[in-house]
Amino acid sequence: MELTKRQERIVEIVKADGPITGEQIAEQLELTRATLRPDLAILTMSGFLDARPRVGYYYTGKTGGTLFNEHMKKLTVQEFQSIPVVINDSASVYDAICTMFLEDVGTLFVVKQDSILIGIVSRKDLLRASMGKQDLESVPVSIIMTRMPNITTCKQEDPILEVAHKLISKQIDGVPVVRERTVNDQTVHEVIGRITKTNITKAFVHLAKDELHD
Repeated sequence: MELTKRQERIVEIVKADGPITGEQIAEQLELTRATLRPDLAILTMSGFLDARPRVGYYYTGKTGGTLFNEHMKKLTVQEFQSIPVVINDSASVYDAICTMFLEDVGTLFVVKQDSILIGIVSRKDLLRASMGKQDLESVPVSIIMTRMPNITTCKQEDPILEVAHKLISKQIDGVPVVRERTVNDQTVHEVIGRITKTNITKAFVHLAKDELHD
């Protein structure tokens, strides 16, 4: 968020003399309290200042970068997840290649009945499989996929920043968003979405727009 010159001056005054009332701030700037009300509201809502009844405004000590980081940490997977692209475990490698091309994605989630996650297939997996001389229509995707539990997943309530760290550290394009269920006394993961690097980028753009609108 970029502050106006008057808002920067208000922060300087509060930082030097706080806690200080709105009337006292207005007096130093030779303005009316009503004129300053919108600026004080923006600075308070954005987190630069805080206010206490009968005490006045005081500086929180937070910079623009700190506030941006705090806002980013509040964004969750559910706000930015996409529709998952899945294939059945009985599909062939050829089917997987076609699906990946038509859906324009970098990762496919392999599921069995009721969208239960059992594997994941990346571009590299399909490229590796296509380099051999085998008939791709006769090779089941289950042979080349990465299987559970060696799959990185996330849940809707997870912070988007946490998922971004997973994508970077594991050098992967995307992860499935899952919901845990119990089937025959076993915990399984139902695929309900996906988070990719594109989703992460949208989250940053969304937050940047909010900062500009503030």
